[in-house]
Amino acid sequence: MTALTETSQTSQTGVYYDPFDFDIDNDPYPVWKRLRDEAPLYWNEKYKFFAMSRYHDVALALPNWQTYRSGRGTIPEVIFSGMEIPPGIILFEDPPIHDLHRRLLARVFTRRRMMAVEPLIRRFCAAALDDLAGRSEFDVIADLGTLIPMRTIGYLLGIPESAQAGIRDNTDRQLTLEEGELKEFDAESFHHTNNLIGDYIDWRADHPSGDLMTELLHAEIEENGERRLLTRTEVLTYTNTIAGAGNETTTRLVGFMTQLLAEHPDQLAEVAADRSLVPNVVEETLRFEAPSPVQARWVEQDVEVHGQVVPKGTVMFLLNGSANRDERRYENGDSFDIHRTKGHLSFGHGLHQCLGASLARLEGQVALDEMLKRWPHWTVDRSRAERARTASVRGWAKLPTLV
Repeated sequence: MTALTETSQTSQTGVYYDPFDFDIDNDPYPVWKRLRDEAPLYWNEKYKFFAMSRYHDVALALPNWQTYRSGRGTIPEVIFSGMEIPPGIILFEDPPIHDLHRRLLARVFTRRRMMAVEPLIRRFCAAALDDLAGRSEFDVIADLGTLIPMRTIGYLLGIPESAQAGIRDNTDRQLTLEEGELKEFDAESFHHTNNLIGDYIDWRADHPSGDLMTELLHAEIEENGERRLLTRTEVLTYTNTIAGAGNETTTRLVGFMTQLLAEHPDQLAEVAADRSLVPNVVEETLRFEAPSPVQARWVEQDVEVHGQVVPKGTVMFLLNGSANRDERRYENGDSFDIHRTKGHLSFGHGLHQCLGASLARLEGQVALDEMLKRWPHWTVDRSRAERARTASVRGWAKLPTLV
């Protein structure tokens, strides 16, 4: 076991990975394959982070919160900023407070709510797609992918439709990168987001309903042996966490499904003829193109990785997008195959597994099913497509779709 230094093997392989490099982001898979084969523990000297890329390593590290902490942020820009994380952002928390907040937020994703929300998602999708009747081309992101997640989350939270686009656009601004540079994260953005829906929370306090916002306003937590109601700031933070996390990844899932089926017309024809394959398409899309492929962690204690010591106080990137294609787990991992059966790490693993995974799957399945009702075949125009550029979420910002 040796200490890891700048001149160690990980820096001498010749492979370079940079989450802020747009050329790499366009197609990171060749770089990630080289990392898996040549530098399974990788050191980036420019930004001072380590990275693990193999399935086995990432799957073991994700639930290991004692070593790999989320409390300093799980998004690269946040963890590098060194900012103090406001309480209540469950993505950026460790036990025991994480477990308390997770139990509280799990209320939005109960089986009862999922059963109730499916018909609503279908109505949202049908209305959006019916508006496209007679057109030979549309943008699957603007005309469907960005609408469905925010309307669904808006319904669950009780956020009026008139405010939903502003919240979504604010999240986009927070995450969007400038080419080739680490974005300086603005801690004030948290407060700005809170201001967007603060009035609705105040109104809901006087006009209770059956939505999650009302539940949060009346929820109690135990602190120092005493039970208390959530503060207004806590309710704001929880609401924004759900709204932000529930929007971006599902939007990218819808885009990737549309693209991948267009590029594999034989599989598109197969699922069009047999709608029972729709869930398979969703799962294989999530594996093949993880919407959130990079998870940042703070190394809380010295740890041995591939025979070398990664020291406490450094940053580790867990590349679940790479792990999802690791040939050590998946046969022909770089091939898109809707009949694949092995699971993936796109929703995380362990205590930080995505709370909204069931909702994202449901939204993806309904969106694809409703598209197939109208069009058994489509193509996409990659020459006019545009990517969403962030260090935490990959996917399309625009994807012209021809039907």
